[in-house]
Amino acid sequence: MFKYSALFVALFAPFAAHAATDEDLRAIRAQIEQLKSNYEQRIQLLEQRLQQAEASSKNAESTAVQARAEVQQASRPAPSSEGAFNPGISLILGGTYGQLRQAPAIPATGFAMSANPGHQQGFNLGESELGISANIDPSYRGVATMALSPAGGVSVENAFVQSSALGHGLNLKFGRFFSGFGYLNEQHAHVWDFVDQPLAYASLWNNQLGEDGVQLKWLVPTEIFIELGGEVGRGRGFPGTDRQKNGAGSGVLFAHVGNDIGIEHSWRAGVSLHQTKRVDAVSDAVPDLLGTVGGVSNSFSGDSRTAGLDLVWKYAPNGNFTETNFKLQGEYFRRKESGLLTYDTAAAKVTDSYAVTQSGWYLQGIYQFMPHWRTGLRYDQLDPGSAQVGALNAANVIGSYGYTPSRSTLMVDYSPTEFSRLRLQVAQDKSRQSLTDNQLFLQYIMSLGAHGAHSF
Repeated sequence: MFKYSALFVALFAPFAAHAATDEDLRAIRAQIEQLKSNYEQRIQLLEQRLQQAEASSKNAESTAVQARAEVQQASRPAPSSEGAFNPGISLILGGTYGQLRQAPAIPATGFAMSANPGHQQGFNLGESELGISANIDPSYRGVATMALSPAGGVSVENAFVQSSALGHGLNLKFGRFFSGFGYLNEQHAHVWDFVDQPLAYASLWNNQLGEDGVQLKWLVPTEIFIELGGEVGRGRGFPGTDRQKNGAGSGVLFAHVGNDIGIEHSWRAGVSLHQTKRVDAVSDAVPDLLGTVGGVSNSFSGDSRTAGLDLVWKYAPNGNFTETNFKLQGEYFRRKESGLLTYDTAAAKVTDSYAVTQSGWYLQGIYQFMPHWRTGLRYDQLDPGSAQVGALNAANVIGSYGYTPSRSTLMVDYSPTEFSRLRLQVAQDKSRQSLTDNQLFLQYIMSLGAHGAHSF
């Protein structure tokens, strides 16, 4: 019996082995089929995603083509209709309360023949500013700023056309504009860090040098910021005299250079030159050696040349200006005037030579110590110089006052948003000899509508 069992196993063992191998193959084939099914599903999903991506790409390309077409259409001169005229319009509302101990009409000592914009006592609406700007066509952009006087009336502060297609870093501006001279001069009043301008700007520029003319700027194609510019104008802005004549009455040259230092620091420095002519420029109530009650009226005609230096440095920890930041800025101006001075135009009317070199500077720091809150400190000073007075007027006109006008100012302001600002400012004004003036100002500045970003 045992023999037959052994023989059975020997005869059928290969078949049993062969049967086991077929079972394994079927299992492997089943696994392969399962894998193929899984991969086919994944491939189908990938193909669907690919089709969706291609469709999105086509839609995006179609949108881009449509957008390019719209840009090309928009770049063409718009038809003359109300619907085609869609400028940016802004309105700046501002007002102050001023508490002064001295009459604001009194000029800085030694600067009686210079401008004296002064301050307003009590509640004052201030000057509202209406701005309109828009692209004219692919080559030009227009800007107009109207100053609304508290007493009524409208004056044109800026009204200029600016090129946008010269290329090569060139920018042309023509019309009425604030000169590129210095740093603060181009900034509108609602951007000032203090209620008022420094003494140097108030006395030497009647707050700001405005001009009717042409300005050309060139942004040099270098890794650092280099800007060169020049202007020719009518000469209407102080210290010039607006008069009817052919040609230019004033000229300005300026250069600015700046750069970033890492992500936290940035700076800009500049030099400027201005030349104009004063013709029969009358100054009232000028003090004289004879002590005439109320002073006298003098008239000056001659050349006026001013050189200026400016420097601005900004710092923001980690480059985040929204949290905290600090700005340090200063400017220095030196003006030389020479010509003929007529003393007491209403009576004596004595004319002789007159020349004087005067200067002024300021240094200020603005610190944003937390979001929305800033504080600032400014010190400004003037130098009346020593005038060279002709022999005929040596006994009539003061040549040297022997006094240095100065002022110290502290401010704190709060800006809930970029459209509103409330400010408190105190100052000790020693710009008038023996007439120290402790001043207090409250100010609000509110912006309505679209308003472009400001320069560095």
